[in-house]
Amino acid sequence: MVLDSRAIAIDVMGADKGPGEVIEGVKHALKQDPGLPLLTLVGIQSEIEPLLKKHAILGHPKLKVIHASDVIGMDEKPTQGIKKKDSSMMRCLDLIKSEECAAMVSCGNTGSLMAGATVRLRLIPGLERPALSTVIPSKDHLFILLDVGANPETTSKQLMHNAILGTNHSQIELGIHKPKIGLLTIGTEEGKGTERIQEAHKYLKSLGTTINYTGLIEGFHVFEKDVDIVVCDGFVGNILIKTCESLFHMLKELFKEELTANPVRKLGAVLSMQAFKAIKHKFNPDRYSAAPLLGVNGIVLKAHGSSNSTGIMNAIFSAQKMLNQNMNKHILLAIAEANEIIKGGAA
Repeated sequence: MVLDSRAIAIDVMGADKGPGEVIEGVKHALKQDPGLPLLTLVGIQSEIEPLLKKHAILGHPKLKVIHASDVIGMDEKPTQGIKKKDSSMMRCLDLIKSEECAAMVSCGNTGSLMAGATVRLRLIPGLERPALSTVIPSKDHLFILLDVGANPETTSKQLMHNAILGTNHSQIELGIHKPKIGLLTIGTEEGKGTERIQEAHKYLKSLGTTINYTGLIEGFHVFEKDVDIVVCDGFVGNILIKTCESLFHMLKELFKEELTANPVRKLGAVLSMQAFKAIKHKFNPDRYSAAPLLGVNGIVLKAHGSSNSTGIMNAIFSAQKMLNQNMNKHILLAIAEANEIIKGGAA
């Protein structure tokens, strides 16, 4: 039975900071947007309900609690995780499959979420693999990076599909009507990169005005304002995003150490406080803490395991936007059109 075609399932048990942080995020979301659809909270009921009472939202008309007796651990392999049928994560996926919910948000085990979503929900027709997409902040703009880990070994056709998935994500999350797409490789000259990259480049060029493909890009282009979408396979994307995270944390600690080294530097740090706050806000991961698994039948968002309540709230809002703008319907149509173009070119 379809209870609410836009209902969002929340995996309450998957976060590193515990269910309390997730419930607080739900409270913030309800307060900031009373027009939210039904939020279905999935997890251990005896832990969820006291937290709802603590935050004075027990019995809220926009909330429903579904008991799930099990939790998938962060260190469990996907093959183990998807077997836990009564885990909070798998129950959320089943709610989408049964059409009781249309979207879900989870901070839990990434591998289990990707495997479970692919097996339980299946792919949008015309697609061969899903892609994990994320928003990355830069100096002057935000851009989409995909794939960041769903599919480490892609074909050239799947890279083309990633460009289409990223276009739809960018249109909804960043509000860019015709986002500029770049294919990440080791050089911008024609013929640079592997055979797979060159074939993907050919496919993307053949799509013409159906997408806004600007061509090949190198690593040093990624944080410049050249493109809105960086397309790569899941192996490269995962290394790139984790390297960026590591670099950011290293620079943060380095600034802290150097700016507190002596009284003069401490004074300079105080005088520069507003600038530091502006930088911190721009690169705050809570603004876009959830990465959608694009290409499955349903909206599935993977929030960072260490997300705080603000990150959870923003993940819920992202799911709502994707539902309201019928993202998967647009993906279905765009993939069908691209496949026809490629098929015609090969004939």
